[in-house]
Amino acid sequence: MEGREPLDIEELVRENENLREQGQAIGEVLRAVARSEGLQPVLDAIIAAARRLCHGDHAQLYLAEGDVFVIVSQVLDFPEGYDYAVEHPHRRDRTTVVGRTALAGEAVQIPDVLADADYSFGAQRIIGYRALLGVPVFLDDELIGVVSVGRSVPGPFADREVQLVKTFADQAAIAIANARLLDTVERQRTELSRFLSPQVAALISSDEGERLLAGHRAYITCLFSDLRGFTAFAETAAPEELFEVLRPYHETIGDLIPRHGGTLEHFAGDGIMVFFNDPIPVDDHELAAIRLALAAQERFEELARAWRKRGTELGLGIGIEAGYATVGRIGFEGRYDYAALGSVTNLASRLSTHAAAGQILVGPRVFAVVEETVLTEPVGSLDLKGFGRPVQAYDVRGVRTG
Repeated sequence: MEGREPLDIEELVRENENLREQGQAIGEVLRAVARSEGLQPVLDAIIAAARRLCHGDHAQLYLAEGDVFVIVSQVLDFPEGYDYAVEHPHRRDRTTVVGRTALAGEAVQIPDVLADADYSFGAQRIIGYRALLGVPVFLDDELIGVVSVGRSVPGPFADREVQLVKTFADQAAIAIANARLLDTVERQRTELSRFLSPQVAALISSDEGERLLAGHRAYITCLFSDLRGFTAFAETAAPEELFEVLRPYHETIGDLIPRHGGTLEHFAGDGIMVFFNDPIPVDDHELAAIRLALAAQERFEELARAWRKRGTELGLGIGIEAGYATVGRIGFEGRYDYAALGSVTNLASRLSTHAAAGQILVGPRVFAVVEETVLTEPVGSLDLKGFGRPVQAYDVRGVRTG
């Protein structure tokens, strides 16, 4: 064993302790990420770990906003210092460690701020720190922020400590990138929800969305509604008058659809088609459709009273039936709809056309399910266009109490 230096047991113990602390700190950051509570808890965990491992008295994270860097996270017992930093964002200059780090694009140390002629950030008078370390945060080669660690005694940070802060700066960059990605997805989903049914917007960004969009068989309840008297009204009304009628009508029905778990297929003039139990399962979907229809008739009557005062007579007819349909994406590249196809949709549409103003007609399958819970009156066998045999229909009057 000649020529080998003796092992320094104390040094090995110290190194193992450092590794253990690093592992714990990284574990805390990963747990913050796993909790999915948003970006702020992750950033706070990163800054806390960087401060502890570098034996700092405080640490902050600043993110770039235009030409300045604003504080977004801090580990410090002086709230006055945080307030001061909020009111005085850092610029790319030599008056602060954040500004110098931004100018240099690499780690910067100020061993003693009181001995540095260029340093002038006023928070020092509040917190009383002496030594500072700044480490840049890069995302795709873009400087997006700076991690700052400070101590109350002067002196440089060790190389090992600088490397640790760099590691946590990289963790901050990853967390910010993930948060931005999630924010983009959520923003896109929100925008999609303005043009699509919320369930369909969520489906597009879900793991199983492609399978469902490709087409599948589902048992659904389909609801059609359209306006009695609208054709005659449209023949004489100005375009502006048509929109004055359609807009509140669409808003009224549109507000009720998500409340009752429905999926909007389309608005087409005065016609609206909604189906239930796909892509999200709905318990008692036949009853949910009827509840939506009753609520729609109640709200529509308020609109109709206002229109009657202007000489416009309009009523709402609704048809509902349940059955199997093929559900999925239809259309062409650049313009797709999530639609249901099958005889059940045709039957609901025909029932809607046959319904009088203020009437809700349901087909035999819906009636068989809701007979004990819904007040109905039989209207007999209807000869509906496109159906070879008469269809038994029922007029919905309400939901039984108790």
